[in-house]
Amino acid sequence: MQVEIKKQTFQFKRPSGTSRGILTQKESWFIRIIKNQKIGIGESSLIEGLSFDAKPHFEKQLRQFARDFSFDQKLSNLNEWPSIQMGFETALLSLKAPQWWELYPTAFSKGKASIPINGLVWMGTREFMKDQIKELLDKGFRCLKLKIGALNFEEELNILRYIRKDFSERNLTIRLDANGAFSIVNALHKLQELSAFDIHSIEQPLPPLQWEEMASLCEQSPIDIALDEELIGVFDHQKREAMLDQIKPQFIILKPSLIGGFQVAEKWISRAKERKIGWWITSALESNIGLNAIAQWTYRLKAKGQQGLGTGSLFSNNIDLPLNVSDGFLSIDENKPWQFNF
Repeated sequence: MQVEIKKQTFQFKRPSGTSRGILTQKESWFIRIIKNQKIGIGESSLIEGLSFDAKPHFEKQLRQFARDFSFDQKLSNLNEWPSIQMGFETALLSLKAPQWWELYPTAFSKGKASIPINGLVWMGTREFMKDQIKELLDKGFRCLKLKIGALNFEEELNILRYIRKDFSERNLTIRLDANGAFSIVNALHKLQELSAFDIHSIEQPLPPLQWEEMASLCEQSPIDIALDEELIGVFDHQKREAMLDQIKPQFIILKPSLIGGFQVAEKWISRAKERKIGWWITSALESNIGLNAIAQWTYRLKAKGQQGLGTGSLFSNNIDLPLNVSDGFLSIDENKPWQFNF
């Protein structure tokens, strides 16, 4: 058996803004496991300032685990290294698969079915955001997720007015993502103003680790609240249950690369279902290698509604795989080859 690591930096086609700052590039590490002439490929995707394991010695830890890796090792030992956990979990699934790219053989993996996805609108000037919105609507998206929280709030309200002027709730679903940009003092007032625009939900209005305040907001908000960053770094199952029981969110967002892979995400989903909490799945700026794995897993779960899997077109140097987005759906082009030069 042989385990290899390859690092690659991906460039955004255009600077992409959130309330945490502007992104121009990001790094991923690819994992290749070779055994008995079979190959498995996974991706450890890291987001600086967000990933729990975005630490100075991340790459050293990844390469050390690769050197020491054996099939009897438990990936749960990597709890505090969720990106590495995700990378090795998907590499092992890939190794066991009929073909390295077909982690879960389904109608989706064979190009016979598709997944509804939302379009993503990054923060920027009013004109920049309007250009993104027009481009996504022209491409057939009927669910948009807008990053908010960095512009003047009145400007953000004006952008929502611009959208709703031509598209009603019946024709277009709007989700918002504040990335923790609101404060305890102003969050409820802002949510009340935003509710005038028929918003489906808002992700993480408050910064994480304010359970009592978030619980109060979930109870009073006129807009359904989805927890996102709140899930990062919660490794203990009892803490997961305590958090969901106290906050009582309407939704949770699952980003496998940020929380430790598919098995961990399925535990979150199980806890959410027990409490009648909704959920959907979102990629976390992986390349098409990681996006393909997440999409196949998502389809296997029969996830409902639009998923956050429309990030494959963000990079100018993404891995060229047969993933295709058309009319707001993600699919696999069965006529294109699967090639990855590790």
